[in-house]
Amino acid sequence: MALDVRIFETISPSRFISFTIPNPISPLQLLRVAVLDSPLHSTLSSPRVAVTLVPKHREADWIFSTESGHLQLLLNLPDISRLILIGDDPDGGTDFPAVYHRPIPEDSNDSERLELRVKPLVVALSPKTLTRDEIDDVPFLIYEDDVVSSVELEKSVGPFVGEMVIEDVEIEIDDGVREFRRRLRFKRMPNLVQSEIKIVTRSTDSSNSKSLPSLTRTEFTPDLTELVHPYLAPMVASLSLIGSSHMDKSRPKALCIGVGGGGLLSFLRLHLGFEVTGVEIDPEVLRVARHHFGLEESFAHVHVEDGIEFLKRFSSTCDGENTKFDALMVDLDSTDPIHGVSAPPVDFVARDVLLAARAVLVHSGVFVINVIPPNKTFYQELKDEFRQVFADLYEIDVGNGENFVLIATAAPRDRKNNSFTRENLTPDVLVKYIDAIQKI
Repeated sequence: MALDVRIFETISPSRFISFTIPNPISPLQLLRVAVLDSPLHSTLSSPRVAVTLVPKHREADWIFSTESGHLQLLLNLPDISRLILIGDDPDGGTDFPAVYHRPIPEDSNDSERLELRVKPLVVALSPKTLTRDEIDDVPFLIYEDDVVSSVELEKSVGPFVGEMVIEDVEIEIDDGVREFRRRLRFKRMPNLVQSEIKIVTRSTDSSNSKSLPSLTRTEFTPDLTELVHPYLAPMVASLSLIGSSHMDKSRPKALCIGVGGGGLLSFLRLHLGFEVTGVEIDPEVLRVARHHFGLEESFAHVHVEDGIEFLKRFSSTCDGENTKFDALMVDLDSTDPIHGVSAPPVDFVARDVLLAARAVLVHSGVFVINVIPPNKTFYQELKDEFRQVFADLYEIDVGNGENFVLIATAAPRDRKNNSFTRENLTPDVLVKYIDAIQKI
């Protein structure tokens, strides 16, 4: 049945429609067109439209081929009411490999030609309230990230997180400087990298090569000596606020809720000597962490359980300081993509959960949590809730425009009498974030 373009004359919040048309440049191939109206723009008198041409060879990536990925792209454009994605059809007979290489600049000519040829389509898909000048000014956006090349290692399905992909990527971390990393992404929020670690070649011979190894022809192994996920180093730096009473024990203890790839757990055990307990709700995520991200069973004892239920259960049974933790570290994101990327889940900062969190900490302990606030009001209310339960509250601005690390102490803290010093928390990147800790 033919698609009636009149349905696009008005903005309908959260409406998502995708269809295919012949490619005007290569008629034997199909283009996939996907149209999503913002869930936030229902009454705007002057809606705005934008178009994104899907990067070549990334058409099957969940970022561009799923409604949830499309939604995340749209929510990053707060002034846009309708986002149109146009790219080759991943189900149209073209072989889309699980290997991606960033196109060379010469390939941009195809994008320019396609942009000119689909202009009439954009007109047809624009709300009727747009003037001719507004339609002519509809921007064609270019999606860019740091990925130079990638190769898919495995796709898996967890009973709680759903579909996930594990991939090795070559990224550009600075102009001309590249690095290999392993990433875990969930289909429900494909633009969010859930876990990321550095990987190195298995062979030491390649270190003498003047050229970088190939992702598809090289065996890699996890490098657990660095924390490359942007907020993990600040979370570890927060341990400098642990009080000195833990020194009476042979080994400090950390409870980590949200395992992901396990990079934080491995670092705490291998480099800071913590006795680590983890809590992960999805057993498949734990398998992936052990199989692909270097998390060994000897590094941490992991409970497959809901984090809130574990906290409440443990808080009611722990008896005495020796059974409690010096640090509680929480890294959980919201599972609701319609509100964009945010952390932690609202349920986790309910009063009874925060009271349970304080109860599992020793007197000198700290509660460290990764926060991605969806708005200023959410963040202020979150801090107010923490102040009602904990003695002191500190903050680290990660500096990426997205993450903050909140540190709450079970008892008032004298920062001159903490057990983890600059000498304990190396390398220098951790020291940088120690200096960034602010009492709020």
